Amino acid sequence: MKKNVGLFFGSFNPVHVGHMIIANYIVNHTSLDEVWMVISPHNPHKEKKSLAKDYDRLRLVELAIDDNPKIKASNIEFALPKPSYTIDTLTYLGEKYPDKSFTLIMGGDNLASLHKWKNYELILKNHEIIVYQRPSYDLGALKDHQSVQILEAPLLSISASYIRSLIKDGKSCQYLVTDKVYDYLNESTMYR
Repeated sequence: MKKNVGLFFGSFNPVHVGHMIIANYIVNHTSLDEVWMVISPHNPHKEKKSLAKDYDRLRLVELAIDDNPKIKASNIEFALPKPSYTIDTLTYLGEKYPDKSFTLIMGGDNLASLHKWKNYELILKNHEIIVYQRPSYDLGALKDHQSVQILEAPLLSISASYIRSLIKDGKSCQYLVTDKVYDYLNESTMYR
């Protein structure tokens, strides 16, 4: 039987406890065997702004996961052509891991705009999608699609941009990130 892996895409810039709560909730309350946190690489067509280096963000996700055997950090998109489209990543993963099936994990805001994604019909045809509801977002027309499962995961109103601004201003982001991520950020020059 194929292992069912959930793919939780994000810039994780930086990863925070809100991300980890969602990943852990989904692996505990669905039929997924694992959740892979897929770090999205810097899109060369977008302004760099405050996006930390790919491997620094990967390291932070690894630190946040710590020793949880059901959650893994993935740099799979780092080597794929840019910009990376979800359908291309799913195709690549399907070829690389024929023993696994892949489920997308996304916020309700992404579900509402899924119809604008490249080959979104193929994604819906070949993959399940687990959606964690975000307050004040309309889920859009695809919320009742047979491939879509809506979850009421516990959400924290924390943003990575808020954490970056705290660090930039020399303020503490303790409790907003895991202890190991906090220690790493304190010892590095990231986001300063």
